[in-house]
Amino acid sequence: MVFFLTPPVRAEQAKSSALYVAVAANFAPVFEQISAAFKTQHGIELVPSYASTGKLYAQIINGAPFALFLAADTASPQKLEKDAYTVPDKRFTYAVGHLVLWSAQPGRVDAKGEVLASDSFDRLAIANPATAPYGLAAQQVLQRLGQWQRLRPKLIQAESIAQVYQFVSSGNVPMGFIAASQVPAHSGSFWRVPAELHAPIEQQVVILKSAQHNADAFKLYDFLRSEQAARIISAFGYSVPDVPGAERAKHADKHTSALTQ
Repeated sequence: MVFFLTPPVRAEQAKSSALYVAVAANFAPVFEQISAAFKTQHGIELVPSYASTGKLYAQIINGAPFALFLAADTASPQKLEKDAYTVPDKRFTYAVGHLVLWSAQPGRVDAKGEVLASDSFDRLAIANPATAPYGLAAQQVLQRLGQWQRLRPKLIQAESIAQVYQFVSSGNVPMGFIAASQVPAHSGSFWRVPAELHAPIEQQVVILKSAQHNADAFKLYDFLRSEQAARIISAFGYSVPDVPGAERAKHADKHTSALTQ
C-alpha cells in the first residue's frame, strides 16, 4: 500500500495502528518486501510515502507526522538530527546504494559506459541533483568523465529516481541513471558505475520526534537493523554495513548474477 502525504496527514491519523514512513524513491521495491516481513512478524501495517529525499525532507520540516525517515543520503538525516527533528542517537546507515546507467533496449549501453562519450543518443535522464542523492551521484559521474557540459543539453531531469525509471522503461528516454536495485532482471542493457566515480551513496534512517513515544516506530527501527532486513536489502544489490562480509557478498552476487544472465 502506498500513501502520499500531500497535504500532510493530520497528527491524529499518525496515532492509528498504521505506521507512516517516509522512504526514498529508490528504496521502494525493497521496502515493499521489508513491509511484508515486518507485518508478518509484528502485525503492524507500514504506510510508505515514496519521493525524492529532498521532497520528503521538506514535508518533514513542514510538519508531516512520519514515524521514520529512510533517506537516500546522510546529509538530510544529519541536518534533521542537528535541528532536533529526530530522536537522539537513532541514526544509522541501513544501506549503501550503487548507481547504474540503464537502457530498456538491449545492446544500447555497453559494459564500460563508453556510450556516454558517443553521439548515439539524444536524451539522458537523471534525477534532480538538488533533491535526489542518486541524481547528484549521476552528475558527479558525468563531471568525472568530462561529459557534464557536453551532455547538459541532452539531460532530462526527473523529480526522483523512480521517475527516471519510468522515463526509460516507457521508451520516452533512451537511457538514464538509476539504482542497481531498480534494474529489471533479463531486461535491457546497463553499466554498473564504478564506486570511485561518485561520492558514496550512504542511506541513513532516523526516528522522527513525532514518534518518540510510539513503540511501533522503535520496533521498525530495530527490524531495519536485524539480519532478516539485511538479507532483504542486500538481495536487491545494496551493500549493508552491518551484514558480515561473506553474507553480504553472497546476496550481492546473487543480484548481480540475475541481472547479467
